Amino acid sequence: MNRVRRPREDRKSPPAVAPEDRDLFRGAIGSVRPLNLDAVPLPSSTRPQPRARQFELDEAAVRGEMLTHQFDPGSIEIGDEILYLKPGQPAQLLKQLRRGHFSVRAEIDLHQMTVAVAREAIKGFLSEAKAHDELCVRIVHGKGLRSASRGPVVKRMTEQLLRRRDDVLAFASALPVQGGTGAVLVLLRRD
Repeated sequence: MNRVRRPREDRKSPPAVAPEDRDLFRGAIGSVRPLNLDAVPLPSSTRPQPRARQFELDEAAVRGEMLTHQFDPGSIEIGDEILYLKPGQPAQLLKQLRRGHFSVRAEIDLHQMTVAVAREAIKGFLSEAKAHDELCVRIVHGKGLRSASRGPVVKRMTEQLLRRRDDVLAFASALPVQGGTGAVLVLLRRD
């Protein structure tokens, strides 16, 4: 919105100050000396380039941390990620699930369960989650480190069971802070 500026003479002049108010003000501020306007430096027309000091500090801290801590290659999870998107669902849904955009409302941990017990536990858990309108859940199935040559049997069973269910819209391995490839986030369809 453009504002129209009035010429100087049309502007209101400040109200007149009463002499006793002027004297009161001068008494309150005490003696003053006028500024020497010739000694005041004028601002430079060229400003210095901004410097990202906090970024530099953060980078130095990360470099120092990398040098002082031992690197554990096992902490990086590569592969073994499970993903599924029901046909007809938008790809954006799976992307949002993988990035943690949905709030996990319930969780079940399948550690120490046999495949048969874990299968029934998942079925009951998903039914109960839907009944309570908890549409994003986490299933902790583990990484199968003690399964020896058989690999992660509970993880494979979990993936197969979820793919066959009509009420599962999508699922993806959890973020590292939520269990990584040892857990899966499941998005359920609303009835």
